[in-house]
Amino acid sequence: MNKIGFIGAGSMAESMINGMVNSKIINPKNIYVTNHSNIDRLHELNNTYGITICTDKKQLMQETDIVVLAMKPKDAASGIQNIRSYLNDHLIISVLAGITIDTIQLLFNEQVSVVRAMPNTSASIQKSATAFTVCEHVTEKQFNHAQAFLETIGEAFYVDENEMDAITAVSGSGPAYIYHFIEALEAAAIEVGLSQSTAKHLIFQTLSGATEMLLQSEKSPGILKKEITSPGGTTEAGLKTLQRYHFSEAVTECVRNAARRSAEIKVEFSKQALKNQA
Repeated sequence: MNKIGFIGAGSMAESMINGMVNSKIINPKNIYVTNHSNIDRLHELNNTYGITICTDKKQLMQETDIVVLAMKPKDAASGIQNIRSYLNDHLIISVLAGITIDTIQLLFNEQVSVVRAMPNTSASIQKSATAFTVCEHVTEKQFNHAQAFLETIGEAFYVDENEMDAITAVSGSGPAYIYHFIEALEAAAIEVGLSQSTAKHLIFQTLSGATEMLLQSEKSPGILKKEITSPGGTTEAGLKTLQRYHFSEAVTECVRNAARRSAEIKVEFSKQALKNQA
């Protein structure tokens, strides 16, 4: 695989770096990372993964073929401005939530090969569900490189860009919703008498088993749920409580609001990109 540079060194960049290093598809020294100003963070990543740190944006661009935009979305304009004069047939992979390919093109001020991807933090254990889309300037070779890169951190799915707000809300933010549910389930288990250790192990194995059932079975979640639920039994009592507290409606509203925020970010950064061009 080609040399890869990360602009940004936050949790998503680290998750992807961890997954790539664990996959052994690329020499860690061929992974270059820079950020705005936090040199301690760069040394931390170097010590952990053996990657190459780089404070000189020009050097990073000269050394790499693929550049991953992994800064915070609010820093996208300044981050791209710092590297755009060094652009030279790079493949740009953006993992910036809510920022469209058109906006990225505007910020670069030229037509570049852009892949827009939405991984999640499960990339660190090579279990990310990553959706990606590309612009018309991406060649077949670049497409294959991007897909191979994204498959080092899990499964990669090609989608239309108009689906990305929904994908951001579901798989991009999804792990946080699940962790939040597990936090609540663990607290409840302790309240009804389990030790924290027992609760944690039971919950993790239950979640793992339920996920594996869904992957191996052709049955829908609804049917699997029905098979567990006996009339007048404990599961029914629990499910009725979730219904009474409008659990399904809360999940729907959660995803709807996350997708709405992704769309808002898209508009905000589009306006910012147009302003920068004025």
